[in-house]
Amino acid sequence: MVNMNDDKWIGIDEAAQYLDVNKDSIRNWIKKGNGIPAHKIGKQWKFKKSELDAWVKSGKSAIE
Repeated sequence: MVNMNDDKWIGIDEAAQYLDVNKDSIRNWIKKGNGIPAHKIGKQWKFKKSELDAWVKSGKSAIE
């Protein structure tokens, strides 16, 4: 079951904090197209925590 807090939209700053990485790492992953679940809303990148969790669990986050 998905917790409502895990399904809210977050920005790059909060996504970086959630994954314990630098904001530049998030931006690089988006540029490289390595599968990070990022959604462009207007001019901003947004993420869902539940999608980030699934991405990490899938092992795709470890592929360079």
